[in-house]
Amino acid sequence: MRPSLEPVDLTRYPLHEPGSPRWTAAVHEARDSLESDGCAVLTGFVRASFQDRLRAEGEEIAPLAHHETRVVNVYNTEPDPALPADHPARVPLERGNAFVARDRIPAAGLIHRLYPDPAFRAFLAACVGVPELHELADPLAGLCLNVVADGRSHPWHFDTNEVAISLLTRAPEQGGIFEYVPGIRSADAENTAEVAAVLAGDGGDRVRRLRLRPGDLQLFRGRYSLHRVTQVRGATARHTAIFSYSGRPGVVGSAERTRQLFGRVLPAHGGPRSVRVDGLMD
Repeated sequence: MRPSLEPVDLTRYPLHEPGSPRWTAAVHEARDSLESDGCAVLTGFVRASFQDRLRAEGEEIAPLAHHETRVVNVYNTEPDPALPADHPARVPLERGNAFVARDRIPAAGLIHRLYPDPAFRAFLAACVGVPELHELADPLAGLCLNVVADGRSHPWHFDTNEVAISLLTRAPEQGGIFEYVPGIRSADAENTAEVAAVLAGDGGDRVRRLRLRPGDLQLFRGRYSLHRVTQVRGATARHTAIFSYSGRPGVVGSAERTRQLFGRVLPAHGGPRSVRVDGLMD
């Protein structure tokens, strides 16, 4: 077994045995959850004996996070006064989370070793139903640690990736609940009236809530599902490792988006760009 897989509960999630009955069962369970709920949670993906180390490694690098408070909209697009006043893109939201970039995460760290592992990527690809997942060529955004501190939240938004993959490494004392509305839009329809209703607090039973635990791996169709992390309260910040992959090699983020997330860009950000899978606002 490769050291990169050592933290994984290989009894429940046998990444090292692709095609085995237990591997296939875990894949099918994740696929079914993604299909029905837009979200799959692989509880206890990291073994309990490694969760203290996972938390400690995150705490060590969290001070390196780039913090930026911005007023944004649900699509993270520039203000457009030409849109109708009741359009969800006209609703201001304060975003106050922070990110530690990949180049500031030690190579020996558990999440840094897991991110490129071929067996991990092959398992994830099978779960989301694609032939292959590639690491991003982006030296900052492929892997990062998201930090949400006391009084901060990650407001309602959509992802640019069709499927987001994250691992909770530290839970807050209070708050920090993951809320989402599965499939509120599609590749062909923004459904702005429904999005506006959720932003106004009228989501009703459509809004689902998850209290994730450290060591839980989450696969989430965030491109089409509106979602947020509620305000964190208390001295213990919420830490989440975010694993970003692409269906094709060589993808890096745009300079503008990279600067927003990490406060800086590198020469690589003048290279190829990610390709959207649809024509949605973002």
